[in-house]
Parts: sequence; structure tokens; C-alpha cells
Amino acid sequence: MIFKQYYLGCLSHASYLIGDEESRIAAIVDPQRDIEQYLEEAKNNDLVIQHVILTHLHADFIAGHLELEESVSAKIYLGAKAKAEYDFIPLKDGDVIELGKVKLKALETPGHSPESISILVYDLKSDTNNPYAVLTGDTLFIGDVGRPDLRASLGWSAEELGGMLYDSIHNKIMEIPDEALVYPTHGAGSMCGKNLSNETVSTMGTQKKYNYALQPMSKEEFIKVVTADQPEAPDYFTYDAVLNAKERLTLDESMEETLNPLNLNQVIKLKEEGAQILDVRNPIEFEGSHLAGTINIGLGGKFATWAGTLIERDKPIVIIAKPECVKEAFTRLGRIGYDHIAGYLKGGMESLLSRPDLLKRTERITPLTLTDKLLSDNPPNLIDVRTENEWESGYIKGSINIPLIQLKERINEIKKDRETVFYCQTGFRSSIALSLIEKQNFSNISDLVGGMSAWKAAKLQTVN
Repeated sequence: MIFKQYYLGCLSHASYLIGDEESRIAAIVDPQRDIEQYLEEAKNNDLVIQHVILTHLHADFIAGHLELEESVSAKIYLGAKAKAEYDFIPLKDGDVIELGKVKLKALETPGHSPESISILVYDLKSDTNNPYAVLTGDTLFIGDVGRPDLRASLGWSAEELGGMLYDSIHNKIMEIPDEALVYPTHGAGSMCGKNLSNETVSTMGTQKKYNYALQPMSKEEFIKVVTADQPEAPDYFTYDAVLNAKERLTLDESMEETLNPLNLNQVIKLKEEGAQILDVRNPIEFEGSHLAGTINIGLGGKFATWAGTLIERDKPIVIIAKPECVKEAFTRLGRIGYDHIAGYLKGGMESLLSRPDLLKRTERITPLTLTDKLLSDNPPNLIDVRTENEWESGYIKGSINIPLIQLKERINEIKKDRETVFYCQTGFRSSIALSLIEKQNFSNISDLVGGMSAWKAAKLQTVN
């Protein structure tokens, strides 16, 4: 058996290639939308990708099932309860996909979503009775289970799906032998759960022993514990879950339509017409100089998650990036189905050298300077844009916690009568916050250089 896990850190997303060395047949499970790595792997191993399986209709990324169907004529498989516009083969309990001496067996495991399935992987050369591994999708994570509250806008209550998840875990997942490896679709950083491990593989035995959600409890207790304290989900999750069931352009087709170079005058005109100007450079570069009125979400952080959270879907996007990063920005937006791109600023920031009147810079403040200002007679507003859990683990005295995901709705809580300093953990999210605030005509705003990490490194006091 050929088995490979691919891990996309920016989306905390794992996908899988399973192939048979004798028949040379392969299947891909939960692929990302840009599929080149799977095609390259198949070519290097003389494999033919005949099957592509989605464990569910994903909410946090657009899967590459249509790309694989078009590229290699792979058959698409979804859980039997799924509904989609494209042709697919429904998988119900016990259905099998044969890859020669490798067998994939479906388990219907609803809960995270009603159509969720898990895939038992058998290496028949080694063991015909017991599975080598189980691909659990978002049903079972390492250290957690999939949250059951993401389909509320589509008519499913968290309690209803939580009950299904309990049954799936206790009646099916817990029956899998302890020795089987557990391979989920997400790891730490994903908002599809609340307690995901940094590990990307485990065993069923380990999960039965240490995963809080697999411990003995009633269905009522289970529903209560798995629905409590879930992180706030980005708005794009419902959009992506629906889009994964639709016919749409492939990523290549979309980029052919949208990868358009625009001169500065075209960008300014689009901006005046309401387009969103997205600068994907890192915070230091952005804050040093940027086109006024742009949003900064750097490619170096959780770019897709924040773009899906903060960029509107009904207004075109214009990208500002270093020339060598343009295609990466388009690809990463495409991974979450954000294909409404008008183009990119040709030449990047160099095209603005002759127009200093269009430029702005963001003030930055060091921890020691901030300390002095906080002790003055007129201390600045201090806004912590980290999550509530991060805030509770320690914050700067006098600061107010407004998580970045809530900033647009709570912007009126920020007083304009004095200087305002924003901070996060490292400076990535605070740069985003400042770019949003700047668009609302705030003045006298600054960013804490290095965020809480720099504050702690300077051994300055925090409130715990």
C-alpha cells in the first residue's frame, strides 16, 4: 500500500493519497483545491487516480474534487446523505472501494455534518480483517471531535447534530480496533473544533484513553460538552459548505479569468467604485507604506481564515502583492472559494512611487515606549484583538479585549478622543485591525511592535 498525508498549515488541513502498488490505482481523500501535488505524486509512483472522496461538504475550504474529476476523470464519492449539483457516487455504511490489494470501507458518521463519513483503510496484504487506519474527516480529531454547530444556518441545530455525533462516536468509531491509526482532516488551528492537537496522527487506543469526548458519558452530557466554548466561526464557513455541493469553475479556470494585471488608474477607479483593495504583504512592509484605504492580511499568517472572515463576497477584490507573490495570493483565496477577484496592481507598490499623495503609513510603538505612555497623565486607549481565551491567559493592564473577529461590530466602543494602540500576539492580527480602523477615519492610532510576545520578552508586567 502507498499511503501519504499532505498537510496544509495555513488551513490546518490534511488530505490523503492511498494507492495500491500492484494495480497502480489510487484514491484521494479530502483534497485541497490546487491539486498539483497529488498529480505529481501519482506520476512519480506510476499511479492512476481513479477515485476522489470527500468525508463531508467542507465548511472551511473548497475541496479539489471537481479539479480531479476534470484533470484525471476521477469518480467523486460523498456520503449517502449528501446532496450536490454534480454527479457523485453515494457511500453508505459498508460500501467498499477496491484498489486491488487495498480496500476502502465507508462508515456513515454524521454529527459534524449530516452527510459525514469516515473511511476505513485496509492493507489486505498485511491484514484482511483489521483496518490499517481510519480517515475520520471532521468526525474525530486528535484530542477532540468535530463541532456540531456549523450547520445552524442550513436548518440543523447543534443539539440535533450533537446527538448524531454521539451515536457515531459510540456506535461506530469506538468499535474500531485500538491499533488502527487515526488520520483526521484537521489539526490545531482549525475552527472546526476547539481542542485539536498539534499531532496529525494517533491511534484509536490513544484516543479512547485521552480524548475528552470519547470518555464515558450520557448523550445529554456529551452534547453539552461538545457544544460549549466553541470558537466563533467565520461567516464564510456556510458559504464554502454550500459551494462544495455546487458545480463551479475549477481553480485553473477561475485564475484564467481573474489573474488580470491592472494599472494604478484602474485600481483607483475600482476602489472608488467600491472594490476591496487587499494588501497581502507582511505587516512591517504594509505599515511602512501602503495605499490608503487598503486592508492588510499578510500571506505569512492565517491568510485564508482572515480573508474569509473580513473580505466581503459581494464586492470585487484587487490584490496588492510583491510580483512573485501574486499567484500565491490568488491560489490561497481560491482555496476558500473567493474567486470574485478583479485583478492585481501591476508592479505592486513600485507603481505608487510617483504618487506619494496616495500613500499612508501606520505608526508603530515599542513596548518600552508604550509603558511610559501608560504611566502618563493621558494614557492611550489599549485594544487587545486576540481571542477571549488568549486574553484570559494574560493581558496588558488597562487594555480592552475586542477580538478581531468582532471588531467591525464593536468599533463604536473605541473612543476617538485620544491615541489608540492595538496589539495581538505577534503583530499579524493587530496590523489587520489597524487597516480596518484606518478605513473608518480614525487618527492617532498605532501598533504595538511584536505584540504580547515582545511585551513578555521585555519582561513587562501582565495581568493574569
